Amino acid sequence: MGNVEEMKAKMAADRIMAAERPADVRNKDFEEVNNGFTEEQARKEAWRCLQCKKPLCVSGCPVEIDIPAFLKAIEEGEFHKSYQILTKSNPIPAVCGRVCPQEDQCEKSCILTKKGKAIKIGYLERFERETGKRLQWIAQSH
Repeated sequence: MGNVEEMKAKMAADRIMAAERPADVRNKDFEEVNNGFTEEQARKEAWRCLQCKKPLCVSGCPVEIDIPAFLKAIEEGEFHKSYQILTKSNPIPAVCGRVCPQEDQCEKSCILTKKGKAIKIGYLERFERETGKRLQWIAQSH
């Protein structure tokens, strides 16, 4: 990264949280609680990645996704590229983005955890799958 001011800004930035559906709406169905990230939210959250030279998040991931590269592509708005990086190691990001215990694996290993602000990797995995489906570069049946 090189730029000390940018590194400090990334470390100080708050985690981006996806909006949640109101309780009085979701108590009537079995839809998801949170709405997932918008493109803007995903890019802001991915921007927070410090692009560590020895990324502990990768070794914390059971399938060893190249998380820094996947996040960098999201930050740059290259969502299809990000999805390709993600699916090299993980063929089911929609599932992992929802049920994998990231807080005990890749997110726990993120250096930003020391500040209580690990990157929301699971939300970003989910975002990639939903974006691919919306833009139709992922078959609707997958």
